[in-house]
Amino acid sequence: MNILLLSGYDAESHRKWRCSLVENCSEHNWTVLSLPPRYFNWRIRGNGISWSRGEQATLKKFYDLIIATSMVDLATLKGLVPSLGYVPSILYFHENQFAYPLSSNQHYPLEPRMVNLYSALAANRLVFNTAYNLSSFHLGVETLLAKMPDAVPEGIVKELENKSQILPVPLEQYLYSPEQQKKAISGDSELHILWNHRWEYDKGPDKLLACIQALPEQLDLKFHIVGQQFRNIPKAFPRIEQLLEKRGWKGRWGYIKDESDYGRLLKQCHIVLSTALHDFQGLAVLEAVAAGCLPLVPDRLAYTELFLPQYRYQSCFQNESPETHGAVESESFSCADRIRKYADQFRLQQSLPAAPDINHLSWKVKRGSYQELLELVARR
Repeated sequence: MNILLLSGYDAESHRKWRCSLVENCSEHNWTVLSLPPRYFNWRIRGNGISWSRGEQATLKKFYDLIIATSMVDLATLKGLVPSLGYVPSILYFHENQFAYPLSSNQHYPLEPRMVNLYSALAANRLVFNTAYNLSSFHLGVETLLAKMPDAVPEGIVKELENKSQILPVPLEQYLYSPEQQKKAISGDSELHILWNHRWEYDKGPDKLLACIQALPEQLDLKFHIVGQQFRNIPKAFPRIEQLLEKRGWKGRWGYIKDESDYGRLLKQCHIVLSTALHDFQGLAVLEAVAAGCLPLVPDRLAYTELFLPQYRYQSCFQNESPETHGAVESESFSCADRIRKYADQFRLQQSLPAAPDINHLSWKVKRGSYQELLELVARR
């Protein structure tokens, strides 16, 4: 098959997914167009213009199938390049714009949500990485349309539901460790905790700070705070670094570009921690779990379907604002208490339980499902 793959806002997780998709389905002929992950409002609304005028020759070639991320304005692109309107299309949702938490300086983002909706209506198949992603999108569409004053056709949500399915982003096989139980190495009694998320407000840095503050100072810990950074770093991070240095808990700090170096850190750590206000699949956590880390995640978002309750700590309401001090404090004590118990267990036994088995999320297992999806939609 000749497949056109479009990534409208090519963030790191999107880039990894599209590259691994091409690599694992290499029997097809792939044409890939992507745009850099910056200037979000322009990018999500303007990619149709950018491509239709800047990539005319590429877009007018013959294709059996289009695969686009949900950041692509698929409806506009099909309108501006009419030949694409006849090509069967899959819209892949790494996330949806209806379930993003807003920071204190953001307003209701109608435009990105409408792009999601129009693109979903223009696609033949909608694919979501988790049930949480799927259900929050459908609920978001229903809620939005209910607010509109008139001329809202009936059955929009039902139409979307009928062409929706769940298919997660698979993990590369090299991430998996044959040893799923983490033990103390050469007398090291420190419990190594990994926080490996984007350094932005939606990943809950305030919650992370509150959790660290709630921990007893006598614990033998090492925190590795790594992840992608941007121009504006939340104010919590300098305070987190200062506190970790004061207590002697500071490990690796900052983004790790080298994948092999990052892989070694995953295998070194015992716990992978999330304090996220939003995670639609939690790939950073899943990568660490594949390497043998025990997940410690909030009892909300996609984590309720990914991990058993024993791996989740009591958390606040899903749509809670990050500025809600009382809720942050309550959640931080729950998270800190779980870390304290793990630290005590590790000190006494020099080991922790084995990480949960997530081999079912590997490309080795999921490749057949992706192949079936591509062939099914292309036959339309």
